[in-house]
Amino acid sequence: MMQDDLQQRITDAVQNPKNLGEMKNADSVGTVGSPDCGDMLRMWVKFKSDDEGRKVIDRATFQTFGCETAIAVASVATELIAGKTVEEALSMSSSDLAAPLGALPPMKIHCAQLVEGALRSALAPDTAAPATAAASASNTGSLIESFTASGQKLPPKIVLKPSE
Repeated sequence: MMQDDLQQRITDAVQNPKNLGEMKNADSVGTVGSPDCGDMLRMWVKFKSDDEGRKVIDRATFQTFGCETAIAVASVATELIAGKTVEEALSMSSSDLAAPLGALPPMKIHCAQLVEGALRSALAPDTAAPATAAASASNTGSLIESFTASGQKLPPKIVLKPSE
């Protein structure tokens, strides 16, 4: 039953993704890829000053070549980090970022780690996970260009585009 609830939350997030798509004039961009599963994720971040004059995340968006779980975690994570400072967002673990979906099965934890890696790549590029360094090195151009530049072939994955 608990697994059915998780699958329903993932399905809902994939059918109605939040903050999907490239962000023009982003303040920061992070890209990571997983050589193990072939997933790749890019996250754009825009900052603003809050009422106390602190620099906080105004908005984050994403694009991914990834499975449903990666899409769902990225969608909920972009909602979770809005209004947080860079330090607050960086203190969030992959489990924190996926928490609204519920506990992920062990074989899907890498999806949340991919989202955490993209967030770290965008907010603190020097702290991005070493395994993602090749993908992080290229945060310009399209996600497809970054994916193929990393030497990977495009996987048969779900690719969502924002509705017009």
